[in-house]
Amino acid sequence: MPWSTPFDEPIKLRGGRSLVTLQHAADHIMGLPDAVQRQERWQIAVENLINAAETGGGWLMFARIAVLRALNSDRRAAR
Repeated sequence: MPWSTPFDEPIKLRGGRSLVTLQHAADHIMGLPDAVQRQERWQIAVENLINAAETGGGWLMFARIAVLRALNSDRRAAR
């Protein structure tokens, strides 16, 4: 499955941006500070994005869920 594959539903970010494809999500993660990227929740998201790009199938849904969970964990930590 190519990195340009869209999620079934875009992932909305604060500020109005959205992560529409696997590549958008990967680019977002790569733009995070190194210390954040190394956090387990973001590592899980990266693993699922790679699995989706390499194998497709249900991994696309798992990748979306993993990114959402990482984003939501960051939001809870900011409170």
